[in-house]
Amino acid sequence: MHELLLVSQSPRRRELLTEAGYLFRVDSVKLSEIIDKNVNLEDAVSKLAREKAEAYLDQHKSLKGQNILVLSADTIVVVEQDVLGKPETKLQAREFLRRLSGRVHRVLTGIYLSDLSTGRDFRATETTTITFRTLTEEEIFNYIETGEPMDKAGAYGIQGLGRDFVSGIKGSWSNVVGLPLELLDRTLLENNWFVKRVTQ
Repeated sequence: MHELLLVSQSPRRRELLTEAGYLFRVDSVKLSEIIDKNVNLEDAVSKLAREKAEAYLDQHKSLKGQNILVLSADTIVVVEQDVLGKPETKLQAREFLRRLSGRVHRVLTGIYLSDLSTGRDFRATETTTITFRTLTEEEIFNYIETGEPMDKAGAYGIQGLGRDFVSGIKGSWSNVVGLPLELLDRTLLENNWFVKRVTQ
């Protein structure tokens, strides 16, 4: 039985794991999350998740060899081939939401798992396709004023007020929040990685 260690600053990933019944501890590391739009985005986002874990483990070398399964993830929103990260200003949040209005976009989450007891690891990317209805300028303004968009990739949260903008979703809902639980569950099972859960 492995101890699950989530390396992430995202409260939403913690919430998803908790709601799914996982028992885990959490820590974080700061790392630049800039992705070049000219690279393969599916590969780049999972590579960034791996780099987060590696940066953390570089600072915590004593964990190597322990019965710990490290989990890290990174999420991006892509419209056409443009990556929309977390908005830095209200003006940028408005720009992002205008870009998404009435259009289809993709949400990509890369996950990385590392078994510190054996050195085995795994990385993959989950993609969900989202359709936004057409938004009015008033809706965009009012939403930004709630503060919800400011710490979220693409400037919206599907688990919050942003769900009202979504007219269609194809794929994993939890992936859009920040962690594809279906992919995580499947990966743990396929690799015989057992972690404690509330239901056990």
